[in-house]
Amino acid sequence: MNKIRVGIVGYGNLGKSVELGIRQNEDMELVGVFTRRDPSSIKTITPEVNVFTMDEAKQMTAQVDVMVLCGGSMSDMPVQGPEFASLFNTVDGYDTHAKIPEYFAAMNKKAAAAQKICIIASGWDPGMFSINRLYAEAILPVGDTYTFWGKGISQGHSDALRRIKGVKDAKQYTIPKEQAINAVRRGEMPELSTREKHWRECFVVLEEGADKERIEQEIKTMPNYFADYDTEVHFITEEELSKDHPGLPHGGLVIHHGRTGLDEEHHHVIEYRLALDSNPDFTANVLIAFARAAYRLNHEGVSGAKTVVDIAPAYLSGKSAEELRKSLI
Repeated sequence: MNKIRVGIVGYGNLGKSVELGIRQNEDMELVGVFTRRDPSSIKTITPEVNVFTMDEAKQMTAQVDVMVLCGGSMSDMPVQGPEFASLFNTVDGYDTHAKIPEYFAAMNKKAAAAQKICIIASGWDPGMFSINRLYAEAILPVGDTYTFWGKGISQGHSDALRRIKGVKDAKQYTIPKEQAINAVRRGEMPELSTREKHWRECFVVLEEGADKERIEQEIKTMPNYFADYDTEVHFITEEELSKDHPGLPHGGLVIHHGRTGLDEEHHHVIEYRLALDSNPDFTANVLIAFARAAYRLNHEGVSGAKTVVDIAPAYLSGKSAEELRKSLI
């Protein structure tokens, strides 16, 4: 069987995790990493991995089956996504929920014209949580769905912090409010605002001479990221960030309460939970599974933009249909 040839665009935490994840999938091979930096400055985890410039990708359309886009959602993917979708099948973890329709339209235009497929927003939220919300609401249409994130480090929000002028490094924790989770689990079905479900905690290392007050205000008023939440900002040293916040854990819950019966007297709860030791590792493995789906679907003649809810589950698996029927059904 021919292996799926994968390229990685961007080599931060997520790109490195995709490199490691590909090693666990026997039907895939890594063609190389594509970067905006000087390729000679990149030291990959696997020494023999090739590193190319972004511009070199244009000459490699026949060598890469699927590109995994690992840039940030704030400013990288809105530009890189359509560029790569016009040349390759792609998957990405674009996670700015409010702008997904706009991003989908841009990606669909480019991919459809090139007869390529791009599966967008295919991490864990949006992504795995999106699928679980759909299943829950389709099965129990009378009810309410609640999504809680954390406690954990959001890569997208941390990236947004690091792009602020004067910020040297930063990490952001998304923290669910326990009183809100408990109310949902008790079946109270509360109406919760964004601010009532989560709060955000930021640990920020400043560049020398940076304006602390301006940066704190810019963080707390940043649309789509912090403006709708209670947000605490802590300014700490580089040593403190390294010592006290070394990992990238995350997780969350999707809880759906549904009602059935003549008088809606029967109550049902569907709960899906993730507890992740490494957010980038898990996200990378979701992207890899959808890269397999993108490859298969494009070989069937499918093109244009898709989201995770458009993809039949069997396309994600490395097992054949016969194996799936025998082992999982």
